[in-house]
Amino acid sequence: MKILLDECVTKKAKPLFSEHEVYTVAEMGFRGLKNGKLLTKMECSGFDILITIDKNIDFQQNIGNRSLTIVIFDVLKSNLRYIDELIPMFKKQISTFEKGKTYRMYKL
Repeated sequence: MKILLDECVTKKAKPLFSEHEVYTVAEMGFRGLKNGKLLTKMECSGFDILITIDKNIDFQQNIGNRSLTIVIFDVLKSNLRYIDELIPMFKKQISTFEKGKTYRMYKL
């Protein structure tokens, strides 16, 4: 899977997804793009998944007609400690993700 880490996700999280092709927004030159333009750039660049901590993105963007998936890590802040807690859940569910949908990961 080709994964993009949103600007709001610490770049220190990148190694947590090592079995995938992972880039940060900064590495791709997408820094500062609004969500709609970011999603379009992602599609043109062949990304499958956007990982974000932006809890409102699913209310702001209709991705039903997009060829990508958004995964929201519902954490207190973009701290590696909080994100790391959700990695096992993410890895368990990644094969079930469908394009055009948003998924929310949170600690029970």
